[in-house]
Amino acid sequence: MNTKVLSATTIIGDDIKNSAGEDLGRLEDIMLDVSDGRISYGVITFGGFLGMGNKLFAIPWSALVLNTEEKCFYLNINKEQLENAPGFDKDDWPNMADHEWGRTVYDHYGVAPYWD
Repeated sequence: MNTKVLSATTIIGDDIKNSAGEDLGRLEDIMLDVSDGRISYGVITFGGFLGMGNKLFAIPWSALVLNTEEKCFYLNINKEQLENAPGFDKDDWPNMADHEWGRTVYDHYGVAPYWD
C-alpha cells in the first residue's frame, strides 16, 4: 500500500529506526511551514530513561522515510550521529522559522533545505 496522505494523529507516536533496526526514538510532533504549505520537521524524542531526560530533535521531514507496514519511520543515521545532532529541551524550543538555525539542522542530516 502506497499511502500518500495521512492524518498527523496517525503517525504521531510512530517509532524512528535506522537501517540497522536500532531504535532512534519516537515522533512527537510535526512542524508545518504554513506559508509554504510544507512539513518542515518531524520532532522526535530520544534518550533519557522512562521518559525522563529525553532530548528533542528537529529532523528534516525529507530525511524521514515512512514504512506504513511497520508503522515506523526510517532515518539514515546511527545513534551516535543522533546524539551529536542539534537538539533541544522540551521547555526551550528553538525558532524553527529561522533559516540559519534550520540550515545547520539540514546540513547535519545531509539533506538540502526545502526553502533553497
